[in-house]
Amino acid sequence: MTKCGFVAVVGAPNAGKSTLINALVGSKVTIVSPKVQTTRQRILGVALVGESQLILVDTPGIFSTPKRRLEKAMVRSAWDSLRDADGIMLIVDVSERDFTETHRILNHLEQYKTRMTIVLNKIDLIPKEKLLEIAQTFSRPYVDQIFMISALKGDGVQDIKDYWALKFPEGPWLFPEDQVSDLSARLLAAEITREEIFNRLHEELPYSIWVATESWEERQDGSVKIDQVIYVQRESQRPIVLGKGGHQIKAIGKAARQQLMVIFGRPVHLFLQVKVKEKWIEDPRLYASIGLDFKSGA
Repeated sequence: MTKCGFVAVVGAPNAGKSTLINALVGSKVTIVSPKVQTTRQRILGVALVGESQLILVDTPGIFSTPKRRLEKAMVRSAWDSLRDADGIMLIVDVSERDFTETHRILNHLEQYKTRMTIVLNKIDLIPKEKLLEIAQTFSRPYVDQIFMISALKGDGVQDIKDYWALKFPEGPWLFPEDQVSDLSARLLAAEITREEIFNRLHEELPYSIWVATESWEERQDGSVKIDQVIYVQRESQRPIVLGKGGHQIKAIGKAARQQLMVIFGRPVHLFLQVKVKEKWIEDPRLYASIGLDFKSGA
């Protein structure tokens, strides 16, 4: 008998949520960056364990003082994702020195009457004795299980899949067997380009950027031509993205194209433009395109 269930993956920014989801799914479905708040939207990753379909809800990082409209909408989206979940996984970066934010999230999660687990991530970065101390501080009566893993290395990931496979109710699968995400190819392509921007540009600039896939052309030779626009908020930001002699944008495009060819399994022709759109962060259509509530950011 098949089983199916939703698990919301939450945590403070940069805890390793997206890395864990990619590891559980076995394919790249959400982007990863050392910078905080890379994930802007709710993304579903689909993992299979025997007859069980595990639907993982990747959420933006939760933090207590969102300031900008986009940040507020992202945090609201993260909390909203918990409403209908069959289970919750709180991801903890054990290499952090201060767990105040994560403890605040954990205490807030008590109100959700659903199965709750904690995943202590990046365990390879600290001594074992310290890890046991941290685990004790996160123990709560409403926490069903505490896992200790390294999402990046894959250690302990299978234990999480096996756990949820046993806990889900019987029911039909909601996605075809070969589907690993609810993200469209156009959106995934834009996300991959945005990931490369996060990895290559510094300071606050990546947070002022939006990437949109403007056109998608299937070619007769089996390749795909993708045209994307990188929106920045100020004219002074445009030359930073372009780089001297176009060096920066060429590097971004090359790295994104190489990733996309692996993901899609075919040749990709990627063309990037940089345009200034001063108030893109106030455009309700962009929020709607990635499933965020524009009004919740007010």
